[in-house]
Amino acid sequence: MIILRLIGESFRFASDALRQNKLRTMLSLLGITIGIFTIIFVFSAVDTLRNKLQSSIDKLGSKTVFIEKWPWGGFGDYPWWKYVNRPEPSLRDYNLLKDRLEYAQGVSFEASTSGRTVKYRSNSVEGANIRAVSQDFDKTWNLDFEDGRYFTENESRSGSPVVILGAEIADGLFSGNSAIGKSITVMGRRLTVVGVFKKEGEDMMGMSQDKNIIMPLNFAKGIMDVESERYGPTITVRGYEHIALEEIESEIRGAMRSIRRITPSAEEDFALNKSTIASNQLDQMFGMVNIGGWIIGGFSILVGGFGIANIMFVSVKERTNIIGIQKSLGAKNYFILLQFLFESVALCLLGGFFGLLLVYLLTLGLTYGAGFEMTLFMNNVVLGIGISVAIGMISGFWPAYAASRLDPVEAIRS
Repeated sequence: MIILRLIGESFRFASDALRQNKLRTMLSLLGITIGIFTIIFVFSAVDTLRNKLQSSIDKLGSKTVFIEKWPWGGFGDYPWWKYVNRPEPSLRDYNLLKDRLEYAQGVSFEASTSGRTVKYRSNSVEGANIRAVSQDFDKTWNLDFEDGRYFTENESRSGSPVVILGAEIADGLFSGNSAIGKSITVMGRRLTVVGVFKKEGEDMMGMSQDKNIIMPLNFAKGIMDVESERYGPTITVRGYEHIALEEIESEIRGAMRSIRRITPSAEEDFALNKSTIASNQLDQMFGMVNIGGWIIGGFSILVGGFGIANIMFVSVKERTNIIGIQKSLGAKNYFILLQFLFESVALCLLGGFFGLLLVYLLTLGLTYGAGFEMTLFMNNVVLGIGISVAIGMISGFWPAYAASRLDPVEAIRS
């Protein structure tokens, strides 16, 4: 009950100080407001971008490994000269690998080319991405169909002239009409549409099936060199969910070294890329942004903390005789200390509330005004409240301690 009474009196004193000295209090709270706004806005923006990028990375699959010539992360001190002479993943690698892996639920070979034009009668769509894939492509990627189906095993093996379209390609060619069974022209060849993917929309990393055209690998061999570096050949392996990624990666590494006859002491001539590499790079990048947000907002909060301390010293000075009366009536030192400490926390919470309100209004403006969906996450709200409470306690402790040590007789005389 004493704590509740203390909190009630402290909030009443804080509201009295705000009401009687509006300008002084608001100017002192401005530092806290700006600091909380800066830190929480930066964290909210980073978390929003991080979630959008992570959702893109998650499409790769947590148990998926990409066997490629180049390792991911080509920036900074990237030693490209170590990798430039590596061979590209080949069909021989693919055929031998899929027979040796026990932990893989799917192994696919993929080659792609972009910026192509596809036609259907008088309609055409530019900028299409052509992907030549082996039969297990549907086991290494999550595919959602709006209409039609995936390739049959016989179509993949015989290299049938069939194709699956992304939603944007299908809309551009057929204007909302059914595409199944229609013949389109791709790279000078006529192919029959057997499936259409669901519309996904482009994510932060530009990963989407909407502008893709998928054709069987054995058919694509007749119109392009699928093992050429210009088509970015990749072997994709998706492991079983109950198998640890490290075990899957270790099995792939051992099999690839055996297939390419790499001696135990020799360095590998292939890269095993996985989603965790991209996730770690995101963590490093956004970690630096978070530090910047703490530094920028920290200065504002530091200034705001001094402002709160100044208000509390003034409040102690103005209420010295009241403190003397309280102590003469039996109030303990801790009662006086907690009273001013709670008042300091109340003022900081008020500044933090205004900061969070500004962040919330800005997120609404960006979401509905600028078309960039941004979210104020609950953990950031809790963080803002926590920082406000911490600054209130730090800023208010010394003034509160000074008030609790006042001599009641001297205090009443003042």
